[in-house]
Amino acid sequence: MRTFEYIAVALTAGLVLAARPALAFEGTAVGQDPSTTPQMAPQMPMSTPPLPAAPKALNKVAPSRSNALSALQYAAEDGHPIAQWKLGRMYARGDGVAQSDLRAFDYFSRIANAHAEDSPSAPQAAVVANAFVALGRYYLAGIPNSRIKRDPERAREMFSYAASYFGNADAQYDLARMYLGGVGAPRDPRYGTRWLGLAAQKGQHQAQALLGQMLFNGDHLPRQAARGLMWLTLARDAAGPNETWIKESYNKAIAKASEDDRAMALQMLEHWVQGRRD
Repeated sequence: MRTFEYIAVALTAGLVLAARPALAFEGTAVGQDPSTTPQMAPQMPMSTPPLPAAPKALNKVAPSRSNALSALQYAAEDGHPIAQWKLGRMYARGDGVAQSDLRAFDYFSRIANAHAEDSPSAPQAAVVANAFVALGRYYLAGIPNSRIKRDPERAREMFSYAASYFGNADAQYDLARMYLGGVGAPRDPRYGTRWLGLAAQKGQHQAQALLGQMLFNGDHLPRQAARGLMWLTLARDAAGPNETWIKESYNKAIAKASEDDRAMALQMLEHWVQGRRD
């Protein structure tokens, strides 16, 4: 069975999940007009995000730098998904090989086609899920001068499969943005905020930032300034140097927050950290 047949099954499961009432983070239902959408930060356009980071476990099986390429090519041809993933990343970045998004796409496609039905608890599950996310991001923008054309609907299918079947937080975040922005699917804030909350709870810092921004401002969610500031603080601490929109969103919120909001956000942060340690 090919990848897209699996996706059709997963989409059904994803629709059941998303069809539940959108939840605020303490579990209360959020009533809203599906024809409206949260305002996306102008610093964060709906463009193709970078490919997902490689799972840390991959570093344990990496060959030495001197023979990495030949060893990876041999393993990839033998069908090993981790080798295929690492080669795909190398071609996507031009790391030790001539940069080629098309070759990267082909390696990610091999993983998706061969391992779409692997158990979400399988050792290679993170690699398989990330391959679906990478394919979704390529479909979101297309690959210039290639057979891979921009196809937002196909991108949504890829994200939906990784989000629903594998529970991948990056896929959940990307899927949320598509529903919030009406890209590849009708605009639907209920679905969008549902997926955004799931990704944020798993520690996806971009989802935390967007959710925090929406909650602090009351953008199509009941305004909860302290909770929004908590999410923005977590996101700020995890943001990369180029993610200026996250830091700017945090700075704007902390400047507007009351002393009570700041104190409550600090308590929420302590509970979050404690829960993560348990």
